Amino acid sequence: MASSPAVLMRLVASAYSVAEKAGTIVRKVLQSGELGIVEKTGANDLQTLADRLVQKSICASLSKNFPKVTIIGEEELPAEAVEEDLIENGHSSLILQKSCPDQYISLKEEELVVWVDPLDGTKEYTEGLLDHVTVLIGIAYRGTAIAGVINQPFYNYQIGAGASLGRTLWGVLGLGAFGFQLQEVPDGKRIITTTRSHSNKLVIDTVQAMEPHDVIRVGGAGNKIIQLVEGKASAYVFASPGCKKWDTCAPEAILHAVGGKLTDMHGNAYRYDANVKHMNSAGVLATLKNHEYYLKRVPQAVLQALPSD
Repeated sequence: MASSPAVLMRLVASAYSVAEKAGTIVRKVLQSGELGIVEKTGANDLQTLADRLVQKSICASLSKNFPKVTIIGEEELPAEAVEEDLIENGHSSLILQKSCPDQYISLKEEELVVWVDPLDGTKEYTEGLLDHVTVLIGIAYRGTAIAGVINQPFYNYQIGAGASLGRTLWGVLGLGAFGFQLQEVPDGKRIITTTRSHSNKLVIDTVQAMEPHDVIRVGGAGNKIIQLVEGKASAYVFASPGCKKWDTCAPEAILHAVGGKLTDMHGNAYRYDANVKHMNSAGVLATLKNHEYYLKRVPQAVLQALPSD
């Protein structure tokens, strides 16, 4: 008799189905026209009905099936009963068929921390920039992001009526990443992807110091990491506090699973233990390759302004 799948693979397989359901919820809220927007700390920090419903769906679904896993979500929501139609009990059979990397076979539920961003790119969602929007579920062990699931609810939306919307990317360290075609930016091109709504002098100075051939300004950390692994950008540069652990855990795991790197502006890794502070205070620098090239070009004044944790 075959042994049952490792806890990590069961959690990733469940997170995949939960993320697919999340994408459906995000699309339904948009179709309803009732986004239920509230400002959290200001006009660039919004929450919608989709954020609230998706977080309830993800947290309740994963908690039901993995009660000992620590789950940390972006939104502060009141403790209340979750409607049955928000619960997703399914799992990806394709993921369960994959072999768990040896170093993670014996992990226990209580050793894992899940970081959830129910709607990454909320501001863009409210403005109709739908390709920027992602749902992020990251899984960490001993402070390291080891697996991630990213759903893009509106992937293909530019094609127009009749398009099949949405896709889900996932990855596990030591196994690889799936759901997309890994590509690199053409040789020698430095294309920087950075924030469109949270820029400041530090961000601008750092981007310029990289001597880019092109700069793309888009929303969402998940979206920017997808640009890296699909060859649309060579570095994601955000020299400012603002990004949180739930923004970077899932994208970092997928990027690292294909050989890329995500650090702060000093080159230090972020930790994803349950008790860490949520803010990525020293900015984010992510690349598929040539990480050192970009690290060496971060201005000294920026490093001094953004002390590493």
